[in-house]
Amino acid sequence: MLIMLLDHVRERFFYHHVITDPMTIDQTDPDLFFTRLIAHLCAPVFVLLTGISAWLYANPANGQPRDVRAFLLKRGVVLVLIEATLINFSWFGAYETLYLQVIWAIGLSMIALALLSSLPLKVIAALGLAIVAGHNALEPIQFAPEQWGYTIWTILHDRGFILDQEWLRIKASYPVLPWIGVILVGFAMGPLFSRMVEASKRQRTLLQLSAASLALLALLRGSNLYGETAPWQVHSTTIETVMSFLNFTKYPPSLDFILLTVGIACTLLCLLERYHHRATDYLSTFGSAPMFFYIVHLYVLLIGYRIMTAIFGANQGDMYGFDSLWMIWATTALLALVMYWPTKAFARYKHSSNKAWVKYL
Repeated sequence: MLIMLLDHVRERFFYHHVITDPMTIDQTDPDLFFTRLIAHLCAPVFVLLTGISAWLYANPANGQPRDVRAFLLKRGVVLVLIEATLINFSWFGAYETLYLQVIWAIGLSMIALALLSSLPLKVIAALGLAIVAGHNALEPIQFAPEQWGYTIWTILHDRGFILDQEWLRIKASYPVLPWIGVILVGFAMGPLFSRMVEASKRQRTLLQLSAASLALLALLRGSNLYGETAPWQVHSTTIETVMSFLNFTKYPPSLDFILLTVGIACTLLCLLERYHHRATDYLSTFGSAPMFFYIVHLYVLLIGYRIMTAIFGANQGDMYGFDSLWMIWATTALLALVMYWPTKAFARYKHSSNKAWVKYL
């Protein structure tokens, strides 16, 4: 959640430094490149943990298994509606273009999981892995806007406008097919987090999954064989060569992108369970009310940007922006402190409330 905050502060106050997907190596400073690279962790972790959480809901520790389909379907629809209303407005303060981003992708992934959750777990795992590993092979499939398959393929795999009219523009910024694969993989990993599994065994398995993911990444990326549309190249400096090697496509997330982020996530899940101290307690607060934090921080950034623009005016072309990247990190640290108490208060309220609407946040 805090890494996501960092990336959104960057998008709000450092937008004059345009970042392409994948990033353009010779036009991106290393500090900006790695700041963006860190943020690649966010969406895959959100979707993977959504799948794991869905399995845990369907298999409560102290009760009988329950049908997760209605639970996922309703929440998936709510997420799509929130994306199209509250969240879209928070980015621009207007409804000029409707951008369907990460919350939309999570919502549709939950709906897909609802439809597939009754399948045997091994089938779900195989289907998820097949989508994650195989979707890059679909790159040659292209549809022009006037062709019959354009809209559904734009939603599933190719980022673009699904409606581009003078009265309304809708852009699918997060093609959802790979994310459906990730949520299915997360659901299949759910039993690993059962209370019936010893912590030591879970942590060992997570480290093995991490090692396997990163080893496969090294093989595929090192050979430029498969898994990423942008091949890496040797540049004039070592740092640029490293940047090229780690430069992956996010929209849609390539196989290499998912191997890197999920591989790192598995190690983090192991370490965060193994080591408890005040810092992890602080971090867990943001994860205990994620939708509240997500919506509120976007409006804090919108209002903050409007205030800074009113005070200082447009200093980066036609927009306001910070001069240095360290200001992005400093602002993120400040907002992490400011957002802690309202997030903690809402988390406490959410966990003690029986109101139905609260459960959707």
